[in-house]
Amino acid sequence: MTAKDAYLPRQDDEGHHHPLILAVDDNQTSLELMRDLLLPSHRVLLAANGEEGLHAAKEVVPDLVISDVTMPTMDGYQLCQALKKDLRTSHIPVILLTARIETENRISGYESGADAYVTKPFVPEELLARVANLLTIREQLRERFRTGYLLKPGGAPAPSMQDQFLDRVNAVLTVHLGTEHIPIENICREVGMSRSQIHRKLVAMTGMSLSLYFRRLRLDHAMDLLRSNSATVSEIAFRIGFGSVAYFSKCFRDQFGMPPSHVRTRYRT
Repeated sequence: MTAKDAYLPRQDDEGHHHPLILAVDDNQTSLELMRDLLLPSHRVLLAANGEEGLHAAKEVVPDLVISDVTMPTMDGYQLCQALKKDLRTSHIPVILLTARIETENRISGYESGADAYVTKPFVPEELLARVANLLTIREQLRERFRTGYLLKPGGAPAPSMQDQFLDRVNAVLTVHLGTEHIPIENICREVGMSRSQIHRKLVAMTGMSLSLYFRRLRLDHAMDLLRSNSATVSEIAFRIGFGSVAYFSKCFRDQFGMPPSHVRTRYRT
């Protein structure tokens, strides 16, 4: 088996809606156990060693990584450190599996950036609970981004590598708020990632595709302009790249629960 082997949930044909889990282990039996355990509710990608797992994680940007600790060439600690130090993968939760139960080994795991530690042979219910808990935490973070204010720093807690990624994306998008098309080539060049990698990381962090995230930035900027009463609703709509005032008003109402005209009235001096 290689990292090219991907498995979809058996019970339906909606696999693309399920979280993608990358399982890394040099023991084929362990890989198959994890695959069979996770498949009912997750997509599963398998890697037979740490180097293969690191390459797969950079390419597909999974929602979570489960890795054995003891592997040749690149062990689980090294894999976890590499994932956490790379801008493309720093946000991905990592569960380390080990047969070593000593405290110092657990400490080594957490020092490498691991988010959870499970002892082998693992209890299926424990591993599934760890996976569910970490995915729930990520969803809570995404919800904060969806309901927060993207233009103001500190709107949602995130590690510094995540802040660095969003700062780079925001810097390019903010300059192009008034343009119709997303400057994807500029973003890829500034962030140093491919379009698909940016998409996967942005969705994982914020729950939004690049187009939705760009629209949210535009709407947040529109809110600032409306509060300052610096222009009319129509002028603001065209200034931030909306070709239709009616569509701008609809998007604004959907996001903030009120039409843009109400904001101007509320903040009128």
